[in-house]
Amino acid sequence: MIDSIKKMFSSSESGGFHDGSKPDISREKSAQLYEKAKQYFPGGVNSPVRAFKSVHGVPLFIEKGDGCHIWDADGNEFIDFCCSWGPLILGHNNEKVRESVTAALQNGLSFGAPTVLENELAELILQNNRYLEKIRFVSSGTEAVMSAIRLARGYTGKDKIIKFEGCYHGHSDSLLVKAGSGLVTFGETSSAGVPKSFADETIVIPLNDKEAVKTAFEQFKDQVAAIIIEGIPANNGLLIQEKEYVEYLRAITTENKALLIFDEVITGFRLGFEGAAAYYDIQPDIVTYGKIIGGGMPVGAYGASSEIMSYISPDGGVYQAGTLSGNPIAMAAGIAQLSVLKSGVYKSLNNKTKEFVEALRRFVLAKNYKVKIFSVGSIFWIAFTDQEAIRAASDIDPASMEKYKVMHRELLNRGVYFGPSGYEVGFVSHAHTKTDLEKTKRAIFESLEVVFR
Repeated sequence: MIDSIKKMFSSSESGGFHDGSKPDISREKSAQLYEKAKQYFPGGVNSPVRAFKSVHGVPLFIEKGDGCHIWDADGNEFIDFCCSWGPLILGHNNEKVRESVTAALQNGLSFGAPTVLENELAELILQNNRYLEKIRFVSSGTEAVMSAIRLARGYTGKDKIIKFEGCYHGHSDSLLVKAGSGLVTFGETSSAGVPKSFADETIVIPLNDKEAVKTAFEQFKDQVAAIIIEGIPANNGLLIQEKEYVEYLRAITTENKALLIFDEVITGFRLGFEGAAAYYDIQPDIVTYGKIIGGGMPVGAYGASSEIMSYISPDGGVYQAGTLSGNPIAMAAGIAQLSVLKSGVYKSLNNKTKEFVEALRRFVLAKNYKVKIFSVGSIFWIAFTDQEAIRAASDIDPASMEKYKVMHRELLNRGVYFGPSGYEVGFVSHAHTKTDLEKTKRAIFESLEVVFR
């Protein structure tokens, strides 16, 4: 079997390309723009990962996108698998989303008052999601998670939150923490400016460790308001959890009168219309969303049962507000995008991703490269490892990121854009064609040849 696969790749699917590095693309204009940006912004960027510190070269300044392609300031064209970090599931500049946004623009940009578009997007979500009864829109995933945590504390009357090492939930103070030195510890601040007292309300434990969860509830009996976990952790690699473990989280939170929060900012409407809750067939108490529900516009949301959501102001005593919440332009973009998704995109999108990933797996197996490709739905992650499963952040070898750094550079030189960090996942969009994916496979094959030569 292995020999036949090797023969296939030595002749057809991998044949005909050289194993040398490609010349670097021009980044002259991007470099100039970056130098200027450093005069205005800390590190020259408005979000840290954009600075390309984990990969080669200066960050690329993107000028436009269309379908699954983007163009930078130097005129370089790329097949894009970052997709604005996930929200562009239909690709860049989708016609239906663009037309919906353009129509909404004619009526104004923001009112700070209710609009019918909020009702329409909420109805579209709630009528097609059995895990929610009410929802509230906010302006970002970070804001959604921050609000969900406050709601959990207000509803339960408890203060402490359990989160997992390797799960990222935005940059709010109580969640911007890392694990301490013990199995079950108070969080330690992972950013300057986060008070220790805030971190002390967050308990950080390893993923995929039932004993740690059990110990946390025993150690902090009747103090835990909620467990929060990414629907499928996808901010620090793709750490796909087994259903039995997630079922355990559901059971132990119920037993201890704590809530289970699914942070589905990435997985919501990416794995399917009901996200990871449907993937695992598990009812969380609160779900947070972002990215896809805004069609590329800034947006977030959190939802739960009518009972839990009744604790939110003005109905209840948990205060949360936002001038731009339910912004009509973001609502219009979300309505258009989710309407397309509801019409039957997921099956073809997930099948397309599966075929793409399987081709990569066959290649690395034939070459005997120390590489695994993990995938769920239309999300994938290329990891330089020989482990069959990676379910915890501690299983990721930091040294492997040097290989990703080489691959990233080679891919850019071949017209393929991945996120500028080996810990980031890739996204396939509805706009990626068979031709695009074939070109990408060839680019990845060539790039891996350079990595392992």
